[in-house]
Amino acid sequence: MKDILRHLFEYKSFSRAEAYEILTNIATGKYESHQIAAFMTTYGMRSIRVEELGGFRDAMYDLCLKMDFDGYNLIDMCGTGGDGKNTFNISTLASLVVAGAGYHVAKHGNIGVSSGCGSSNVMEALGYKFTNDKDTLQKQLDEAHICFLHAPLFHPAMKTVAPIRRALGVKTFFNMLGPLTNPANPRFQSVGVFSLELARLYGYLYQNSDKQYSIIHALDGYDEISLTGDFKLISNSGESYYSVDELGFAPVQAEDLAGGDTVEEASGIFRTIIEGKGTNVQNNVVLTNAAFAIKTFHPEKSFGDCYYEAESSLLGMKALDSLKKLTDQ
Repeated sequence: MKDILRHLFEYKSFSRAEAYEILTNIATGKYESHQIAAFMTTYGMRSIRVEELGGFRDAMYDLCLKMDFDGYNLIDMCGTGGDGKNTFNISTLASLVVAGAGYHVAKHGNIGVSSGCGSSNVMEALGYKFTNDKDTLQKQLDEAHICFLHAPLFHPAMKTVAPIRRALGVKTFFNMLGPLTNPANPRFQSVGVFSLELARLYGYLYQNSDKQYSIIHALDGYDEISLTGDFKLISNSGESYYSVDELGFAPVQAEDLAGGDTVEEASGIFRTIIEGKGTNVQNNVVLTNAAFAIKTFHPEKSFGDCYYEAESSLLGMKALDSLKKLTDQ
C-alpha cells in the first residue's frame, strides 16, 4: 500500500487492471484499515479517471453475490449520495412509484454514510427485512414489483470499508461504485450523481454496456432531479438540458426537500409521502424522478405521459401497496 499511496501522491493514475487489483486486495483484507482510510481520503482530493472507476467497478462486481433474475426487465434507481443536501429519500420513494406503475425494480441501497438516512435506514425503519435469498427477492419482484438489495449482504468489500467510511463521514469513491455494482445487473438504470464530471464518467462506462440508461445531475449539486434548478441528463441518445420551467414547474426551495435529522424523522416524511399526503413540492419531485425512470424504459414517451403514469401510482396508492407487500412478508 505504501507504493500505491506514493503513486497517488505523485499525481499518477492507475490502469484499469491496477485499479481492479487494488480494490480486490481491499475487499480481501490485505491492507490495514488506516492504509485504506488514507487511500480513500486521497481519492477525495483528486479526480478519478474512467479507467480507475472501471477497474474498481469490475472488481466490486466480480466479488459480489450475483442475483440472476432472468426474464425480468429490471431497473435500478440508485443515486451516488454524497451531495451533502440531506434531502428526504427521493430515489427510494420514486422506486416504489415506478414499481406501483407496473415496472420491475431491483433497488440497490445502503445505510447513510455522508447523510443522516440512506435508503437502507429508511427501509429498515419501515419494517423491511434485508435478505440475499434469491427466492424471497424473486417473490417480492412478482408480488410487489420491487426488491431491495442491501449492499453489505452482497458485497464483501463493504465489510472491510464500512467502519472506515462511517469514521470518515464524507463521500468517498465507494459512493461512485454503488449504482455501478447492482448484484442483479439490471438492463435499465436511472442514476443520479453528485457532479457533472462523474455523470460523464458514468456515460463513458455505460456506452460500452448493453444498458438503457439515464444519468442525472442537477446543476446546483443534487444527485437527483430536485426542481430547485435545472439539470443535465445523459442517456443512450446523448446529453440533454432541462429547465424546471419547461417541465411545467416553478423552482422550489431547498428547505422544502429537507429529510429530517434522524431516521425516525426521515421515515415519517417517507410514510407521509407514500400515503399520498405529501406536499405538492414533495410529490412533484418524487414524480418527476419516477417519470424520468419510466422514460428510461420508453424514450419515445413524452415526459407528460410518464409523469401521468407515476402520478397514478402514487396518488392511486399503488406505490403504497408495493411497500406494504414488501414489509408485510
